[in-house]
Amino acid sequence: MTKQSDAMARALDEARRAAARGEVPIGAVITRDGEVIAAAGNRTIELRDPTAHAELLAIRDAAALLGSERLTDCDLHVTLEPCTMCAGAISFARLRRVYYGARDPKGGAVESGVRFFAAETCLHRPEVYGGIAETESAELLRGFFAGRR
Repeated sequence: MTKQSDAMARALDEARRAAARGEVPIGAVITRDGEVIAAAGNRTIELRDPTAHAELLAIRDAAALLGSERLTDCDLHVTLEPCTMCAGAISFARLRRVYYGARDPKGGAVESGVRFFAAETCLHRPEVYGGIAETESAELLRGFFAGRR
């Protein structure tokens, strides 16, 4: 396995844990030099916090660990295309790369929707790689929502 697939496997584990807590199953991992330094799953319901997306929680943990708001030599691995809020945080944190699983035509903001990183006003544009473990990421989400309908 590559370091990217190891990190995405960990993000999928975080997504499964989020689902077990009744949260939308999205997981995120931040790596530095190929090693995981932060991992989180959604906690919006548990924390009663609409900003407690997996990406933001992982960014907060990584920044605290490194003692810096700039994560310039770090990569984000997330199971779903980030939303506008998370894309903004990714840009402000100066993450180097974003690897994501499933595309999100309704709420995504990287290659769908507003395409945040393509905006003239975006201060930092990470490299973006979509479709990593896409099938498994999408199946987790479909299964979660099918059980709620």
